[in-house]
Amino acid sequence: MSYKAARAIIGAVSLMIAAPVLTTQAHAIVPTSTSAVNTDTANLALRGYDPVAYFSAGKPTLGEARYSAKFNGATYHFASAANLKMFKASPAAYAPQYGGFCAMGVALEKKLDGDPMVWKIVDKKLYLNVNPDVFTAWSRDIPGNLVKAEENWPEIKNKTPDSL
Repeated sequence: MSYKAARAIIGAVSLMIAAPVLTTQAHAIVPTSTSAVNTDTANLALRGYDPVAYFSAGKPTLGEARYSAKFNGATYHFASAANLKMFKASPAAYAPQYGGFCAMGVALEKKLDGDPMVWKIVDKKLYLNVNPDVFTAWSRDIPGNLVKAEENWPEIKNKTPDSL
């Protein structure tokens, strides 16, 4: 068996392992929303976690409503005025990819809730996953999964999670 064929089989098996985990998980926070950003019904993104803190503190940190900013129709909270200032200077650099939806879900053409506690920075971009098991599956081939997600995102970003 060639290396390319073995890699294709391994990739398919990885997706089959992740698929049962994905189908048992909750969809996005608002499953009927057509927004490209995963928010609650009040348009709060990242469940109130500070997107800058993943980069500056290296961990999820709850933000405060008094430090907030809007980006792409969503409200983000920040742990400090300094983090708010950094975000305002370059919001696209800090906002989670795929609007905070699960990166593996997007690779599989789904809009699943992204858990702010299940995250990774890859090439200076923040990615979330729906749970630790899905994160493990996604991590087996991050470059390949990102290629699939980048192909899928333009087609699914404005669809409701329930329709996928």
